[in-house]
Amino acid sequence: MRLTAFTDFGLRMLMRMASAPERAYSTAELAEEFNLSRNHLAKIMQSLSKAGLIETRRGGGGGAVLAHPPEAIRLGDIVRHLESGQPLVACFSAERNDCSLDGRCRLKARLRSAERSFLEDLNHSTLADIALAPTL
Repeated sequence: MRLTAFTDFGLRMLMRMASAPERAYSTAELAEEFNLSRNHLAKIMQSLSKAGLIETRRGGGGGAVLAHPPEAIRLGDIVRHLESGQPLVACFSAERNDCSLDGRCRLKARLRSAERSFLEDLNHSTLADIALAPTL
């Protein structure tokens, strides 16, 4: 399974935040660290905020903080949220399903099962398990 860049950067951002969960991180700071545009990073933050994974605060001392302790945030749940709307294969999408094998395909059920297993396996780990080690 290949994850989108959106998910990749979302995970990186959360890993950084889990390394010091009491600290607020600014969009500018994270964008610079990951060499990513502030606009793109803001979209990721908005998605994570909508999912209830982070909270954002405006003003001095503001920024993004984890909404829950890192040990309470499951990796599979993060990936499931960030990858929503990105079907594993085109035939999983009602809008883009142009498969000529639909209705006869035996692969589709196996791919759905593999995707479920992938996310379930990720849910055995939490954000605390992959938090970045503090820099010295």
